[in-house]
Amino acid sequence: MTIGITGPERKVPRQSAVVGLIVAAVLIGICLFLLWLASDLLVDWLWFSSIGYLQVFWTTIGAKAVVFLAVWTGTTVVLWLNGWFALRFARRRSTQLVTASVWDFAGSAPPDLRALVRDRLPWPRLIAGGAALLALLVAAAKVGNWGVLLRFVYQVPYGADDPLYNKDIGFYLFSLPAYILIKNWMMLALVLSALFAAAIYWVHGDIEYGSHRRSMSSTVIAHGSALLGLLFAVKAWSYGLDRYLLLYGDNGVVVGASYTDVHVGLPALWLMIGLSVIAAFAAWANLRVRTYRLPAVAFLLVVIGSFALSGVIPLLFEQFFVKPSELELERPYIQRNIALTRQAYNLDQIAAKPFAAEQKLSFKTLDANKATIDNIRLWDWLPLSDTYAQLQEIRTYYKFHDLDVDRYWLDGSYQSVMLSARELRPSLLPPNAQTWVNRHVLFTHGTGAVMSPVTRKSSEGLPFFYLRDIPPVADGGPQIHEPRIYYGEEPDSYVIVKGSAPEFDYPKGKDNAYAAYEGTGGVPIGAMVWRGLFAYYFNDPNLLLSSYITTDSRIMIRRNIQERVRTIAPFLRLDHDPYLVISNGRMFWMQDAYTVSSYFPSAQPAQDQDINYIRNSVKVIIDAYNGTVDFYLMDTGDPVAATYRRIFPNLLKPFSAMPTDLRRHIRYPEDLFLIQAQLYQSYHMEAADVFYNREDLWQFPRQPGGGGVATMAPYYIIMRLPGEPQAEFFLMLPMVPSRRDNMIAWLAARCDAPDYGKLIVYEFPKEKLVYGPFQIEARINQSTEISQQITLWNQMGSRVIRGANLLVIPIENSILYVTPLYLRAEQGHLPELKRVIAAYGEHVVMKETLGEALSALFIEPSAVGPVSSPKEEMPVTRPSASQARETLDRYNQAVERLKSGDWKGFGTQFDAMRELLEEMNRHSADR
Repeated sequence: MTIGITGPERKVPRQSAVVGLIVAAVLIGICLFLLWLASDLLVDWLWFSSIGYLQVFWTTIGAKAVVFLAVWTGTTVVLWLNGWFALRFARRRSTQLVTASVWDFAGSAPPDLRALVRDRLPWPRLIAGGAALLALLVAAAKVGNWGVLLRFVYQVPYGADDPLYNKDIGFYLFSLPAYILIKNWMMLALVLSALFAAAIYWVHGDIEYGSHRRSMSSTVIAHGSALLGLLFAVKAWSYGLDRYLLLYGDNGVVVGASYTDVHVGLPALWLMIGLSVIAAFAAWANLRVRTYRLPAVAFLLVVIGSFALSGVIPLLFEQFFVKPSELELERPYIQRNIALTRQAYNLDQIAAKPFAAEQKLSFKTLDANKATIDNIRLWDWLPLSDTYAQLQEIRTYYKFHDLDVDRYWLDGSYQSVMLSARELRPSLLPPNAQTWVNRHVLFTHGTGAVMSPVTRKSSEGLPFFYLRDIPPVADGGPQIHEPRIYYGEEPDSYVIVKGSAPEFDYPKGKDNAYAAYEGTGGVPIGAMVWRGLFAYYFNDPNLLLSSYITTDSRIMIRRNIQERVRTIAPFLRLDHDPYLVISNGRMFWMQDAYTVSSYFPSAQPAQDQDINYIRNSVKVIIDAYNGTVDFYLMDTGDPVAATYRRIFPNLLKPFSAMPTDLRRHIRYPEDLFLIQAQLYQSYHMEAADVFYNREDLWQFPRQPGGGGVATMAPYYIIMRLPGEPQAEFFLMLPMVPSRRDNMIAWLAARCDAPDYGKLIVYEFPKEKLVYGPFQIEARINQSTEISQQITLWNQMGSRVIRGANLLVIPIENSILYVTPLYLRAEQGHLPELKRVIAAYGEHVVMKETLGEALSALFIEPSAVGPVSSPKEEMPVTRPSASQARETLDRYNQAVERLKSGDWKGFGTQFDAMRELLEEMNRHSADR
């Protein structure tokens, strides 16, 4: 009898609704996953499209895809084949599985875990999936080498051979790095294959490694022997590549292949190639023998051979044969290192000239070098940046990120100036104003720039401004018609332009001025799909919800100029100091970019860097308003740049296409000059014997700084070289002998056309003592008058700030030294230029202005002495009184000429005053 119990019927949701929810959830999940994968790609595509470099984007993406797919496919196939062979030839064991209740009640041990895994897992699919997953990790690690692939495929010849193997240097720059990467991948793939197959064999019991039993089946031995043979074959190729890597060795005497490398290391590598080939065939022979001994012997043969031939024998040969006659044996290899290092860094293009270091400066000489005198930099960047901040930042949210030195033709004269862009930093807004609207919609741009001459100052000791205030006011400087700065050196954050609300432009009294963006910068964001994309990319839902964004709105991203350039051309290395240029009323950033390599044969690596080849082949111009980026090729003879030009045909424009006015502002980059100067300290010695003994080693001058002793940095200066008709813009640095402070030379890089890029070193006579910067600093500190005045200022509540650089000024064949002195209130932040210290020969003076300091240096004592005598005789006769008045007039006119910088007029008036004084002296003697 069946008893049925019934109750209220359960309500089941409609099946279609449940299925719909599940499908929707799955689709949403898939969309989110794909968006996560594709958001970076889509944003990059939109950004590259907006700036006109879509071809660069697709070339880069294509190269990455090729590398990724090639590595992934190759690794997957190798791993899958080894896994399939391991599964195919592994032991087949049947395992009786009992249920948990049986062995629980029987008290027996649980079944073997390996047996469960072996019999329950779908091994073919597991092997395929595992191989693909491991290959995915390998491919992700190797995809960053896409540039090596492109340089290998599109390489151009260098045009010169290395002296050891007689191969074109382009082989080392482009092919060798690619071969090394392929070799490393093959080694990694073989090692992973061995581990992958071993795991399968272990699970199937072909490998036993326990405390009581250790064994391998013959199948494992055969498989391992095959892989070991392949590994030895790749190792033989690796030893073949190591022959070329001898050119990058460093034994402390020679950078590159040394005598030991050529006569012992190179034959040893050939022997190791032979031993590796023998080991490979021995391992493959073990496929038939299947014993432990043959692979072990092959392995020991390679390991012991490598230890002896690559380690012990070269070390003993170096110690007992080379060291006793090191110079004689290493001389040709030192000469190779010198020649190739000079070639790699263009040091062989430096023109060496003698510099007499005479003591013949006069007012006539100063007048002939007026452009040099008028551009001696008295404003250092640190005190001037403090002064700019105090006087011209106007509001707390404006910031002068950096000060730059450049030159302009202003009022018919070639002038060196310092300038800085007034950028906006929204993070400096008051805390209660740190809203999304303020940071991304209203406060979008900086405005204008500040410019001041390097020498002039006001009566209060403050800089004289050629450009100042907001909106920018030009007082002797270039006009700025578009002062807004959307792209600069400040840290990057996105902003929205062309929104429904006008942007904050600049403060105007109690109110603010507003403006709308009218340029072409930014990525269109008006469509809802793009708003969603960028909201996801920045993890910022306000981009979806804000009503300030219209159909015409654009989003500006990557506004930091260096990030902008690096995103377009990550293969270029950038100089640390982009600088502002004002041209035709607009503001631009100029960025120096380098092509570099670490594979130039036998070349000394740069100090603290991973390069041994560098060229300043590219100049980059970034529009501060629109964000457009233009790359200009400077050095058409650089093979690395020529290779990039083949890879990216539309990226590098010819230098002649740069606007004419911008071409006037290119300058030799400081980072490159510093690298070259550091290497030239040693590599100016071209004779191997002198280089080996370090007889003429140079170093950078010392100078006081940071409460201790610092190294002098290069500085830009306008000066006229000896024998040249006009002044030019230079980057220069003095040199002193190693462990000495007297100056021995100065190195200069020309920045003006048509001689841009030419380097000159002026060497002093070795028998003549020329004071170096540190010695002049010591003489300044020993001056009683100067030290007393500095002590007095410090006691009066002021802080004395010395200039960061003691400027060494070459004039004709003489050296003049100038350094500024600033005063700042103890609790203040406004440095004032109060004194100028000048030194020449044995004399050191400190005066209020540069003109007064030079006048004090070059007034002859014989001309000063008679001045007091006529003053005593003035009341005696009318002619003497008349002459005294005329002398006073001449003196006043001379002072006026001096203040105006008219050295010729000053000299004329001074000579006339001297003649009057001498005549009055004769009258006094006759009387």
